[in-house]
Amino acid sequence: MSPGRRARPAAFYSPAAARKNTISGMSESLVQLWMATVGRAPSAVAITDREARREWTRSRLAGEALELADSFPRRRGRPCLAGRRVAVSAPNGAEWFKVFLALLDAGASVVPIDPSEPEEGQLRAAACAGASHLWRDDALRALGARPRAPIRDECVAKLTSGSSGAPKVIAVTHRQLAADGRQICESMGIGPGDSNLAAIPLGYSYGLGNVVAPLLLQGSRAVCLAGALPHAIIAAVAEAGATVFPAVPPMLGALVASAAPAGSLAGLRLVISAGSPLPPGMARAFLEKFGVRVHGFYGTSETGGISYDRSGDATLEGRGVGTALAGVAITALPDGRVRVASAAVAGRGAFSPADRASISGAGELSLLGRTDRVVKIAGRRVDLSEIEAALRSVPGVHDAFARCEPAPGATLEAAVATALTAGEVRRILRDRVAPWKIPDRIAVLAEFPRTARGKTDTGLLCQALEAPRSATSISTLSALRHTSARR
Repeated sequence: MSPGRRARPAAFYSPAAARKNTISGMSESLVQLWMATVGRAPSAVAITDREARREWTRSRLAGEALELADSFPRRRGRPCLAGRRVAVSAPNGAEWFKVFLALLDAGASVVPIDPSEPEEGQLRAAACAGASHLWRDDALRALGARPRAPIRDECVAKLTSGSSGAPKVIAVTHRQLAADGRQICESMGIGPGDSNLAAIPLGYSYGLGNVVAPLLLQGSRAVCLAGALPHAIIAAVAEAGATVFPAVPPMLGALVASAAPAGSLAGLRLVISAGSPLPPGMARAFLEKFGVRVHGFYGTSETGGISYDRSGDATLEGRGVGTALAGVAITALPDGRVRVASAAVAGRGAFSPADRASISGAGELSLLGRTDRVVKIAGRRVDLSEIEAALRSVPGVHDAFARCEPAPGATLEAAVATALTAGEVRRILRDRVAPWKIPDRIAVLAEFPRTARGKTDTGLLCQALEAPRSATSISTLSALRHTSARR
């Protein structure tokens, strides 16, 4: 072992040893919290990696992570990554957790990067965050750009496009991510004996709060999937014993539409949906087919988890996204937005998302669209979220997207996911909204494209709306997907 390297016991690591090993010296670093979890049950399984077909106990994962941390470059006995941001591109699995823990132990802040992005896109994202290094293909690579120092006690720098489409960096500290995990576990009843089905990307805010934090804080096992195909999800429940499924609507829709037999997800005790609105019809179809309720969940990258539908009733009825998580305060603002305050909120502990929302007398939160989606057409103010809600109310329309095209004159356009024709949608819409709220053009798609986060890919939808009117919607969208994949 090289000079300055730390000796590691082979079997397991005690909390006392962890206190000596952490770089930050904080009382609540995620590495310390994780080492305390390891010490409570070192032989318990921490990760079931379905792609690798292997399992990692807590002590094995801790050992491999700390050995990796020791392999990072050092200067005068101190890790060179301390006080730096490091971008990480890795799929869901044991490697992701190992690299995440090793970088935190080395005093770095992790910038999760989408591994499905081309290398050029990953380098742009790393540069946007001011990362000094990029972990990719099992290797650490130094980047040429001048690095940006993270804020004090930062553990993760989330990258999000927000509402503007421009990259935005959100710095999250160890304490804030730990608080998010605790609030989620307490509100959802997720305990050490649960196994989280990790089909959502681990590096996104949803994955960090609902899968990563529960494992580090209390040992809730992560059952990692490389993909989210219905047969893989069903096998993970039946064979690996997953009990909690944090999902996004496209995953749930694919399961409903699949040939999976009724009751094949009976092992799940909790299904959560977040990332984008879940149509109540889909929640009812999921319950009818699998006998499991879906519980809506709402949060943002800046705040972590905000609200949760504890009973599942609001999700089934399309009523809202539940009530505030434990430890979260939601206050209505005069401009139609809400103020969210908790120990998990990045920055100064309070943030107002761009979504317009209402709070019922029972404290139930309902989302009413974004504040930045009100446009003017022919002198009239039009709320694009209202247009989308009207389109979704049409029987047979599964999803809707509206936009205002400014030139050569302000025109209202929409894309819908449905088997109906544009004319049929327009005829039904005439009985529901004013004539000037009916889109001038309606593009019909079999389904909406989605990002890896499960959100609607509005960029591809805008390209579909710009395509020639004579082009068929399915072939147009297919061509756009292939074009996007080649970039």
